[in-house]
Amino acid sequence: MTWQTSVETTVSGLGYDLVDTERSPRGLLRVFIDHLPKSAPNFVSNIAANAFITVEDCEKVTRQLQHVLEVEGCAYERLEVSSPGLDRPLKKAADYARFVGEQIEVTLKLPFQGRKKYRGVLEALGEGWRIVLVEPDVAVKGGKGSGKGSDKTHEPHSAQALDFSLEEVREARLVPVVDFKGRRFAPPPAVTEAAMPQGQTDESVELDGDRKQ
Repeated sequence: MTWQTSVETTVSGLGYDLVDTERSPRGLLRVFIDHLPKSAPNFVSNIAANAFITVEDCEKVTRQLQHVLEVEGCAYERLEVSSPGLDRPLKKAADYARFVGEQIEVTLKLPFQGRKKYRGVLEALGEGWRIVLVEPDVAVKGGKGSGKGSDKTHEPHSAQALDFSLEEVREARLVPVVDFKGRRFAPPPAVTEAAMPQGQTDESVELDGDRKQ
């Protein structure tokens, strides 16, 4: 079993959504987690929808990952589990479906009409995705297409928009919005680190097995 599979299985088994993972050459393994949406099969009903990840959530996942990675023989120097932050990345189709109606920023792999980065409100299409652009002066009809050339067109939309497929996206993130309604107004992201003795830091919660240092 690869370390990626071990992490994904562990996080999902604890009832969380695995947002992303990063592994640095220096041995730092970063794991970003979120609560599952209400529609997920193993959604934990006692957790409010769109609740923020806490330090306690990160500690819970950290302890279990430490055990699993040791059993699986996955080497690392330091493990960091954290929330994805307000600018949460969108990695898979389920992420896009979850955040339909939200503002996102998309960076394309190849430029379209002279630019790669677009910002707008996410909408779902039958076989792809659309963002209704927030810039009123940008005229875009349809998207680049999925390997079918740049002449792909759609029916005119009531607002200027960009249609795209996930294969065309290099990076996509939520646009941080402070609305004072609790949805996006929160403390800094929760972070928990577990390290080998030589990797301890003073900036986050340190774990040695199940004990806080």
